[in-house]
Amino acid sequence: MKIVTAAEAAAIVKSGDRIFLQGAAMTPNTLINSICERYEELEQVEIISIHTEGEVKYAFPPYNQAFNINSCFVGGNVRKAVNTNKGDYIPIFLSEIHFLFRRNILPLDVAVVQVSPPDRHGYCSLGVSVDIALPAIQTAKKVIAQINPQVPRTHGDGIIHKSRIDLAIEVDEPIHVAPITEITDLEHAIGKNVADLIEDGATLQLGIGNIPNAVLSNLHNHKRLGVHTEMFSDGLLPLVEKGIITGEEKEIKTGKIVTCFAAGTKNLYDFVDDNPLVHFKEAGYTNDTSVIARNPKVTAINSAIEIDLTGQVCADSIGQRHFSGVGGQMDFIRGATISEGGKPIFALSAATAKGVSKITPTLKEGAGVTTTRAHVHYVVTEYGVVNLFGKNLYERAKALISISHPDHREMLIKAAYERFERS
Repeated sequence: MKIVTAAEAAAIVKSGDRIFLQGAAMTPNTLINSICERYEELEQVEIISIHTEGEVKYAFPPYNQAFNINSCFVGGNVRKAVNTNKGDYIPIFLSEIHFLFRRNILPLDVAVVQVSPPDRHGYCSLGVSVDIALPAIQTAKKVIAQINPQVPRTHGDGIIHKSRIDLAIEVDEPIHVAPITEITDLEHAIGKNVADLIEDGATLQLGIGNIPNAVLSNLHNHKRLGVHTEMFSDGLLPLVEKGIITGEEKEIKTGKIVTCFAAGTKNLYDFVDDNPLVHFKEAGYTNDTSVIARNPKVTAINSAIEIDLTGQVCADSIGQRHFSGVGGQMDFIRGATISEGGKPIFALSAATAKGVSKITPTLKEGAGVTTTRAHVHYVVTEYGVVNLFGKNLYERAKALISISHPDHREMLIKAAYERFERS
């Protein structure tokens, strides 16, 4: 591993290359910005990533004349570009992205990552983003890294030897944080409704945000909970500290918290640093349905942008506009369904902040079906809980209307009558 300047490391990228960028809290922005500064001498550089944090010069003029975004999960910083001719979106399960690299479908020329300093044996940690970064490093022709002492050294599979890194720069700066925001009364109501579905001994999967945090805040009387998730966030820490999360009933890595990436506050990063309780694995493992399903009572809690009256879920687009990605939703919904005693759950507010109903007669024109109606079981809003499993289309519509926002129920009843009226 050779330590160089950022400009020297960036020079490894050539026109026509396909480069991978590590994402989430570990986004290596110093290296990325140095690559972007070469925009006048580069052309047709393809960028592959899941969501990243921080400044994205490559998404905007004049830098974007040299770069094209091919996003496997659309974050807010590239959303505008992905919905123009300077970027695009690959619909793909998080569990299957590694196949793009390992099966040479989208071979990588350069992987750009951020790591901890090497230990006395020469091993660096990928920190809190192992997800698809590990297979990217294992398959890329070249690897450049920014070495940062503020990267947590995490346990699990996210360890690479310094000999795998071709060029490296040194930085000393905090990794990206996701601040905790106050939970509203509405979110508390949704959280309580979800928490009532969770049994003692369940294995949890949750994402980031106020609704998952509201669920977790309502679990302080539960016992023997486990965690097998794609994402680990601050809301889990109080339950670990109180001995509520023990993992003792998990089948896979009993007693361990299993995740592929973490995003949150410095408190979270300090907790996972050198903590053998938390195992960071690649997404091809954490999100493998057959692995998930071996745990008991898998309770997967996911969100939606909108759900139609038959139970079709859109979670990655607003009409034709790409908003996020398929991610791991289907991986865990299916894993929870197959798990003994498992519960796949969709938790959402009944309406948007602007008062638009999230339960709709039909999905918006052009909207993607992230999760099919055949996969949807529990749906939770602040107005209650319904289970669609085994219900016909008309029964599903009646159930979903019962937990919709009261301001929209008349409209939904009329739509259901027109659709399902029998002669």
